[in-house]
Amino acid sequence: MPDYASSIRKAALEAGRLHRDLAVQASVVRGAGRVDVFGSIVRLDVPLLFTKLDGLLGVYLREPSPGILITTQRPRNQQRFTAAHELGHHYLGHAPSLDDDDMLRRAPFQARKGDDLQEVEAEAFAAAYLLPRWLVDYHCERQDWTDDDLADPVNVYQLALRVGTSYQATVWTLHQYDVFDRKAASALAGVQVKKIKQKILRGYEPENYRGDVWLLTDRDADMRIEGGPQDLLVVRLPEHSGSGYLWRVQTIDGEALAVVADGREALDADGVGGPTLRQITAAARDRKSGELRLAEMRPWQPTKPLNVFKVSYSLEGAEAQGWFKDQRQQHRERLEAA
Repeated sequence: MPDYASSIRKAALEAGRLHRDLAVQASVVRGAGRVDVFGSIVRLDVPLLFTKLDGLLGVYLREPSPGILITTQRPRNQQRFTAAHELGHHYLGHAPSLDDDDMLRRAPFQARKGDDLQEVEAEAFAAAYLLPRWLVDYHCERQDWTDDDLADPVNVYQLALRVGTSYQATVWTLHQYDVFDRKAASALAGVQVKKIKQKILRGYEPENYRGDVWLLTDRDADMRIEGGPQDLLVVRLPEHSGSGYLWRVQTIDGEALAVVADGREALDADGVGGPTLRQITAAARDRKSGELRLAEMRPWQPTKPLNVFKVSYSLEGAEAQGWFKDQRQQHRERLEAA
């Protein structure tokens, strides 16, 4: 009988080994707060090509030389998980593999009798590589979340967005780290992501719910958002309106983002003149990069803001057809030399 538990432990340990070899933790802390799995593949000198794959999410090849294919027909977080899965096949010395939707339906670290041992290992490697425990701790420290706070599906969803994994994969990876037990994980995994988005949006109804909804607070100041062209950015900040200070959007690219909702609510329902909570919702319009900057100021003192909040964003979404950008020049030079 296959020893699934040993295979899962082995895959997680190997993911940690590759983190150390590539100094991943240092680059994550300096960067966008997520593991650059595509960059990891490039650093191992494995060709990485994005293309249309009918019925498949990813392919790992070994002959005549190693290579990875990723579909262009799925959102970026699925492309990332697929890439980590194929990287697992490569790093663990697996046989060639054709991977379809079954890969996403299986919960990482949750092997069932009859599962292919190679696939179990690749799933565990992918989850551990994209969301190691130290990365959970990094975001929890930044957001001031405890393990108890991660029982809230809104927080799990926001963690998933920041690390670039799916909500479901994040739930089961947190279960693997003993953040909550299996019963709690099953309950969280059963929550519809659409309902989480609706809770964050507080009454605003987008045309559809295909995009992600980022909830940004003062703890996200100066962060970099890597999202998609249908995402929504919900900025929720305390506002000292009783003292005349109001949040104002200072910088926004109207072609990339547009404010679609703006509201306030009292932080202290019984108080008078106390701070309010301002919620500004911006919708992505295009695959662009830029900066969203807000300033809390008195209208009659626009040059003296009390607070400034800014985030940078890239709304490119899924990788498009072709070689991964960091390898394009390499392949062009090889073709010219041939």
